Amino acid sequence: MSEKDLFFEEMSGVKPLKREPRERLVKTADQGDVEFRREAAAALPNGAINSLLDEGVEPLDAWYVLDFKRPGIQHGVFKKLRMGRYDIEARLDLHRMTVKQARDEVKNFIDDAGHLGLRTLLILHGKGQRKSEKENTAVLKGYVNQWLQQLEDVQAFHSAQPVHGGTGAVYVLLKKSQEKKRENRERFLKGRVPYEGR
Repeated sequence: MSEKDLFFEEMSGVKPLKREPRERLVKTADQGDVEFRREAAAALPNGAINSLLDEGVEPLDAWYVLDFKRPGIQHGVFKKLRMGRYDIEARLDLHRMTVKQARDEVKNFIDDAGHLGLRTLLILHGKGQRKSEKENTAVLKGYVNQWLQQLEDVQAFHSAQPVHGGTGAVYVLLKKSQEKKRENRERFLKGRVPYEGR
């Protein structure tokens, strides 16, 4: 007799348990909750709430390669980012920071870079190799991977080349600011005659 047949023979008299119907819970915002959110928003610069996760993200392997691009990013642009061929306009070092400190630093860094019209950044998150090499110990690396995907201004990112920190760092490509888009249009159209349909 096979294991499958034996299983069905043993389970022949078993009936499923009856469950109580589930109720849908709807949370209503009470006045205390609203006041707490207002106070928290006022405590942060520009009233912005940092919605990035600061718990529950799995650490990554030290050698894991971070790799992300949003739809619409050209292959050539992403390849140039991956190869480290863009000038790094700003860098952020997260070594020796707690997850909460790093979360605030990353959010502020990306926001500030966007306001300044910067496009290519480098974030050094480290490899977390202080523990046994068999464990996934790159805690900040796991969080940075999640945070960058949550931030709308981030168009793409990829682990850096060895000269810039290898898998302990990440290149980040931000959206073009409106000013940069305008400059590119002007440069592209310079000396060209606009087409007028007949």
